Amino acid sequence: MQRHTFIRQFGGWYIDLPEYIAQGGSKADLAMVAGADTLLDMIAAGHDQVTLDIDAAPFEGADELRLLRVCAPETGGGDYVMEAFEGRRIDQELWLCDVTLFVFGDLPERVYIRRVA
Repeated sequence: MQRHTFIRQFGGWYIDLPEYIAQGGSKADLAMVAGADTLLDMIAAGHDQVTLDIDAAPFEGADELRLLRVCAPETGGGDYVMEAFEGRRIDQELWLCDVTLFVFGDLPERVYIRRVA
């Protein structure tokens, strides 16, 4: 399991992933857009920062993101849906970019998340 913090700054959400930047990635690559920002707005509940436990394997108390489709190479990443979060139906579709490959090594069929703080 991994623990990642997401921060709202510069008018949007970004994953705090300094190891990605250290390996030559850009801050812009870490932007959470195309539905991922909307999901983080819901999860953060008015706060400008939220920490999540994240894994490609199920774990206690986690909610599931399910891969809908792998995007074309020029877009990269994949489209996912989260049907419910913490017992509330949300049906939120979102795109996760190729930074997901950096985090997991691939685009998992399922991503499990749990709010920590």
